[in-house]
Amino acid sequence: MIIDCHGHYTTAPKQLEEWRKRQIAALEDAKHAPSKGTLGISDDEIRASLEGAQLKQQRERGTDVTIFSPRAMGMSHHIGNETTSRHWTEHCNEMIHRVCTLYPENFVGVCQLPQSPGVSPKNCIPELERCVKDFGFIGCNLNPDTSGGYWKDPPLTDRWWYPLYEKLVELEVPAMVHVSASCNPAFHGTGAHYINGDTTAFMQFITGDVFKDFPTLKFIIPHGGGAVPYHWGRYRGLAQDMKRPPLKESLMNNVFFDTCVYHQPGIDLLLRVIPADNILFASEMVGAVKGVDPETGFNYDDTKRYIDSAKSLSAADKEKIFAGNVRRVYPRFAKRAISSRV
Repeated sequence: MIIDCHGHYTTAPKQLEEWRKRQIAALEDAKHAPSKGTLGISDDEIRASLEGAQLKQQRERGTDVTIFSPRAMGMSHHIGNETTSRHWTEHCNEMIHRVCTLYPENFVGVCQLPQSPGVSPKNCIPELERCVKDFGFIGCNLNPDTSGGYWKDPPLTDRWWYPLYEKLVELEVPAMVHVSASCNPAFHGTGAHYINGDTTAFMQFITGDVFKDFPTLKFIIPHGGGAVPYHWGRYRGLAQDMKRPPLKESLMNNVFFDTCVYHQPGIDLLLRVIPADNILFASEMVGAVKGVDPETGFNYDDTKRYIDSAKSLSAADKEKIFAGNVRRVYPRFAKRAISSRV
């Protein structure tokens, strides 16, 4: 089985984005009473949005299951207030649930959280529980920077986050650390802000003791870990200079990286530096980079080709990356697979 741990519903029917535009426009009217409302999207429209995109690419590229979440750029937690975020998040998660219900063999849900600047992460717990307990989702996306590129929230190791971490541990669900849109003109969203978020989260984990307090808590850092694998000596050295434990001891039971790195040399370096036990296969299709690489003739985000071509990988390590590690990192995925066979 080939499990893609990182997919977003970037092709959702237009009504979802139209609802969001109306919601944002209403924020200018002080007399407007926020309401969730409805989307008016049919099952056939959902099918049409997937058949020519994610499902088509699954079939063409030989992947079996995608761990699927709302569009990351669309989370935009900096917009509006807590109610704004809650209504938008509920709609987005309900769309993912509908996708997974229509295509239970192809998609497994991961939820967006209703985060908002300055609002305690504990307020995300009801939506997390709804998605895990009622919808059967197996994880969540956690935005470490709800300000959209200005980094106003406490670091991920701060106790401010602990109520949410306690619930993640209780529910046995990991979090993918994933920023959203950048409203800081200094940072391009996918080219800079995403990679900044990945790198910053890892450095925060080095400097804190969150995994002493939550030894079973698990995070996936996407996009190949940002700059981390490519400057591994820097981070090992910084930890050493700060009298922190070696990374292998302090982080590698809890932190994992995906393969959303869009060229062979980058994947090869990732595989040489990071143990196979800490790498999860992912493509983020249809996502940040959709085009064809003129040097290879294949899509940049066809990441399965890079793993298949990696000469350093044993068959056992490939199995870990393609499927085995997901079952360890996402316990509810394994339980779902078992229950589906009963």
